[in-house]
Amino acid sequence: MSDNLYSGKEPETDIAAFEKKKKLWRNIFLLNLCVSILLVGFFWVPVKFVQMENFLNSPSVNLPQEGETQKSNTAAVPAPSVGNLLAAQTVSINASSEKDWAYFDFSRGSVVKIHDPSSLEWDLAFRRGKVISNGGATNKFGQAGLIQMEETTFDSVAQVPTENYIQDASTKTETENPVLLKWYSYNYLTHKLTPKNKVYALRTADKKFAKVQFKSFYCENKETGCIKMQYVYQTNGSNSFEKNAIGLASSSPVPASDSQGL
Repeated sequence: MSDNLYSGKEPETDIAAFEKKKKLWRNIFLLNLCVSILLVGFFWVPVKFVQMENFLNSPSVNLPQEGETQKSNTAAVPAPSVGNLLAAQTVSINASSEKDWAYFDFSRGSVVKIHDPSSLEWDLAFRRGKVISNGGATNKFGQAGLIQMEETTFDSVAQVPTENYIQDASTKTETENPVLLKWYSYNYLTHKLTPKNKVYALRTADKKFAKVQFKSFYCENKETGCIKMQYVYQTNGSNSFEKNAIGLASSSPVPASDSQGL
């Protein structure tokens, strides 16, 4: 009689019930985990975007004074295969204003006061982390545009293209240059903005040429809004940055990145 009562069926039933409960709790845990991740992403990502926008647009007390530049000469150190290059210039442009553009003219090597943005007396304009050029949708009279060069170093660029420069385009609210939309990387954890190690070919408003590289977004007092930029500007209209370049150099194409501004 006792052998029939304890034939082993009940333990099997208990094991099956235990496995069902185990599977149910595992599924509940995974569901809760997925919901938690979605909720964190739903609330955290927009907050970080807002923090980034506030960071880029926040006012700051910077040096130099708003709209001014700090300038220094930096001797270019060309790669062994490229000699006789023009010396590079380095400027720090205070672009901390949330509403006013700081206009930079390469022919004068400084920020200039502009009453009429449709003039040809400026080449790039800066406002916090935004950079536009004097051409395209920003100014139909200007010829300025940019090209992001292929992976290269600043000092190894001895010549830039003469054509296919990207000019400013219209958006719903204002104009922008597609090449310069992502000239920096932003760290959402530290809120630090770091310029990408990219070299840009620049055609100025009056169709002269320069090469540009952004170095920093911070002023000497560590406040934000000062864009440090090194550049070489060719005064004679040549697209070559060698000292002995005369007139407009060869118009043969120079490799440039297909993914502008990335």
